[in-house]
Amino acid sequence: MVLDLQFFLFAVPAVLFAGLSKGGFGSGAAFAASPFLALAIDPKLAVGLMLPLLMLMDVAGLRAFWRGWNWPVARALMVGMVPGVAIGALVFRQTNPDVLRVLIGAIAIGFVAFQMARGRGWLRIAAARESPRRGMFWGLVAGFTSFVSHAGGPPAMVYLLSQNLSKRTFQSTTLLAFWWVNLIKVPPYIAIGLFTPQTLLANLFLAPVALMGVACGVWLHHRTSDKVFFGLAYVFLVLTGLKLFYDGLT
Repeated sequence: MVLDLQFFLFAVPAVLFAGLSKGGFGSGAAFAASPFLALAIDPKLAVGLMLPLLMLMDVAGLRAFWRGWNWPVARALMVGMVPGVAIGALVFRQTNPDVLRVLIGAIAIGFVAFQMARGRGWLRIAAARESPRRGMFWGLVAGFTSFVSHAGGPPAMVYLLSQNLSKRTFQSTTLLAFWWVNLIKVPPYIAIGLFTPQTLLANLFLAPVALMGVACGVWLHHRTSDKVFFGLAYVFLVLTGLKLFYDGLT
């Protein structure tokens, strides 16, 4: 991985976009940063590079939405995320970059399809009582997808959207759960070797971009609708997902 102009042309918008999502829009689209970076560098390096930045975003976001979370809902997800991360670590060791490209691309396209189905009324997620077992199941799925591509948002949202949470509570609960899952991913990421001197150096350059993205996301959280933001996010995710899927297969 070379920290040249081409790298930063991909990395800066990817990290800024992730920060916007983390800071104001439930973190659902933050995983777009990894697929976008994977267009320029090895997907595994993209995943390793993004983790410290995502952890920084989580902390910055939690400060803005401190104690706004629903603890029983967050706890159920957090418990399930532990075995999910363990499974992800086992699978990740045996996955080559092309398979990972296909997986990340499929997750990106699947997430957009899920949101479109909800928006058109084809898929309805009815409000339900908090269920620890159900929360732990979706936490397990989120832990796995979060480990392999930082894509824990979609499965976590399936559970969170069924809990009839307010916008602020949803945001705070999401940040707390993903602060936890990103924290427990650090030891296996070190063991696998996803952190390199180049990725850590890139983190130093990109940390201000991450904080700027979170600050803008928090500001936008109070001043704009989710519809406009995610409308652009879905276009971005579909194009990126299709490109990665094609690259992985060919």
